[in-house]
Amino acid sequence: MADQRSVDLGSGSVAKLLLTLSLPTITSQVVNMLYNLVDRVYIGHMQPADTVGKLALTGVGVCMPLIMIISAFAALVAMGGAPRASIAEGKGDSEQSQKIMGSCFTLLVGISIVLTVVFLLFAEPLLLTFGASNNTIDYALSYMKIYAFGTIFVQVTLGMNAYITAQGFTMDSMKTVLIGAILNTVLDPIFIFGLRLGVRGAALATILSQAVSCLWVLRFLTGSKTKWKLQKQYLRPVPAVFLPCLALGLSPFIMQSTESLIAVCFNSSLLKYGGDIAVGSMTVLTSIMQFAMMPLQGLSQGAQPIISFNFGRRDAQRVKDAFRYLLLICLGYSLFLWGMVQLFPSAFIHLFNDDPQLVAYAARALRIYMGTTGLFGIQIACQQTFVALGNAITSLFLAVLRKIILLIPLIYILPNFFADKAFAVFLAEPVADFLAVTTTATLFFLQFRKAMFELQQS
Repeated sequence: MADQRSVDLGSGSVAKLLLTLSLPTITSQVVNMLYNLVDRVYIGHMQPADTVGKLALTGVGVCMPLIMIISAFAALVAMGGAPRASIAEGKGDSEQSQKIMGSCFTLLVGISIVLTVVFLLFAEPLLLTFGASNNTIDYALSYMKIYAFGTIFVQVTLGMNAYITAQGFTMDSMKTVLIGAILNTVLDPIFIFGLRLGVRGAALATILSQAVSCLWVLRFLTGSKTKWKLQKQYLRPVPAVFLPCLALGLSPFIMQSTESLIAVCFNSSLLKYGGDIAVGSMTVLTSIMQFAMMPLQGLSQGAQPIISFNFGRRDAQRVKDAFRYLLLICLGYSLFLWGMVQLFPSAFIHLFNDDPQLVAYAARALRIYMGTTGLFGIQIACQQTFVALGNAITSLFLAVLRKIILLIPLIYILPNFFADKAFAVFLAEPVADFLAVTTTATLFFLQFRKAMFELQQS
């Protein structure tokens, strides 16, 4: 395949360019999710599945808020820095792009060290806060204490791979996650079942796989193919360089980090109203939702270099074309996904566990939980375009709106109005999503038109 730097972000068919850049990023997002998905599939089928498998699955699910925090900090640095590096490239300032990448790399390493220490020292109280019970805490601790040692690998892999994508090297960024995910899929059954390590084996397989991916990323960004190089003179974190990146990265950071807070709210409420089976169902539901949303994240990542680069070049028409195609594809996918979930909910649940009680409970919950997923393509397309344009304030507001202002209060308010309080908790998600999509679409219509008008007049 041709060198991805031969892709011209400033000319040619926008639709073809979006397809070229998005297919590898979609693959990357889906495969990246396989790290945790494969772990949960294997763990959920530990024997006997109706006792050990079910409790182990719930225990590992309780670890997800901490894992999301790790990913969120990677997004803070990467998803704020990569668009700004692309905009600088569009202006013809490649040195500034390298300064951004170097400063962000140093921040990632520092954050990784701090997170590792915190998780090792406070894993048990954090997991209990996030919904672990006396039945599941041992499984959760076994997984998390090993996973914590791989924090730096996860941070560097997720954080720096964004800069490979931002340059247009989408095939190489896809290889980053393919290498790790394939290795993880191979090692999981060996460590979990062959060596009888159980959930500890799943965690060990994951961090070893991420370490290999991390080495691949660093090798690429210091090699001859990349245009933006990790070089010693650019590694010193300069506030004037990284602070604007952190401001822009706050939106994706809040979107991911608040998943931890939301998990606390969901799990504590569900444990109160429905017990371990409700918390276990939530583990399955969030797994399905996260995996299903990965293609949308991949699409927006593929569109980001096109939008950011042409925004830097002040080419309003190509920016508008890229957004239009992004919106149509995202909306079409989310509507298809919604239909599949409503028609065949049990098929999704069986991927994780075959216990009849869990399948029946979770299938009903899934239909409610993903009740407005069909509209979510609008939310992703608009919110991620705000990030690609460098609009930190609006993207931050939208991230706070959906998760903190709407969803968290609804988790506690809705059970007061329904007899089935556990399912009222699940209902909070679609209600919050509907209100967030409506607000996002309205703000985007107003602000995007204004931004494009100003771009055309300049």
